[in-house]
Amino acid sequence: MKFICLTFLIIYGITDSRSEQYEVVGFVDPVFAVAGEDVILPCSVKPSISVEDMRVEWFRSDLKDSQLVHLYEDHEDGNAEQIESYRGRTELTHQELERGNASLRLSSVRVSDEGRYKCFIQSKSWYDDVTVDVSVEAVGRPPVITVDGFDDSGGLHLQCDSEGWNPEPVLEWLNREGVRLSSETTETHRNTDGFSVRHTITVYERNSKIHCRIRLRHHMLETQIITSNKRFNPGRTSIILISAVFVLVVIAGMLIAACVRKNRELGQLNNENRKIEREHDDLQKEKSRMQQECGRLQNVRSRIQQEFSSEHDQLEQEKSRIQQEMKTGKEDK
Repeated sequence: MKFICLTFLIIYGITDSRSEQYEVVGFVDPVFAVAGEDVILPCSVKPSISVEDMRVEWFRSDLKDSQLVHLYEDHEDGNAEQIESYRGRTELTHQELERGNASLRLSSVRVSDEGRYKCFIQSKSWYDDVTVDVSVEAVGRPPVITVDGFDDSGGLHLQCDSEGWNPEPVLEWLNREGVRLSSETTETHRNTDGFSVRHTITVYERNSKIHCRIRLRHHMLETQIITSNKRFNPGRTSIILISAVFVLVVIAGMLIAACVRKNRELGQLNNENRKIEREHDDLQKEKSRMQQECGRLQNVRSRIQQEFSSEHDQLEQEKSRIQQEMKTGKEDK
């Protein structure tokens, strides 16, 4: 009994010591990825041994129920329960598995891929895992400045919008000299595509160039607008708007008059066309009548020719008879 127990302890000790020889390692620092590009999530066994016969599982440990990102088991990928958003975007290089490298290639990175991943490797005698943090950087759309009206004192309200950034960018207003201006209101929202920002400001400067700039680490996008060289005046703006409306009304009246004239001319052309068609029908009828008359005259001509030919034949016969009689009379004498 003591021998059996000793043997079990020795085997357990050997197995335990072997399991302590290997560990799954990755990066201590977060892995930075750029949206739209590919990224490698590091995971390998040290010392290096083949993991082809082992179970390799990647999953999101920061999501509810630790959802599956990629699974390798029994020498093949088994991703039936993979998160839908990762379908077709994950890959383990089987040649690298022979070297103990179970790093995951994630293609076409999205902002929603940012988070904490766990690489779990299991053999028949041991298992271990490592955590990999992924940070995604996304450069959003260029800022857009819109004019949001005037206030009672003639100030011009400007609004700057941009979206699709990650992490949250810094938006700032600057004047012509590059001096930063304070935003009056700021809005920030986040969704699966990243952060969207909106800042507003009121400008009272004349003939000024205002910049809206968005910065994110080593990226910067900027848009500018040039204000009027006169003091903003709501009354003047109203006059301009009324004048513009008046001009539009005049133009619309001219267009309507032109349309009416064109319609009148078109009606006259249609009447002329109908008149020509009626005359054409009359000519066709007259042509038919004349063709019928010609046919009748042809029949009369044919009948006269037949009568003339018959009378001619009779005269020829009478002439021949008279000549025959004269010939006979001469012979009797």
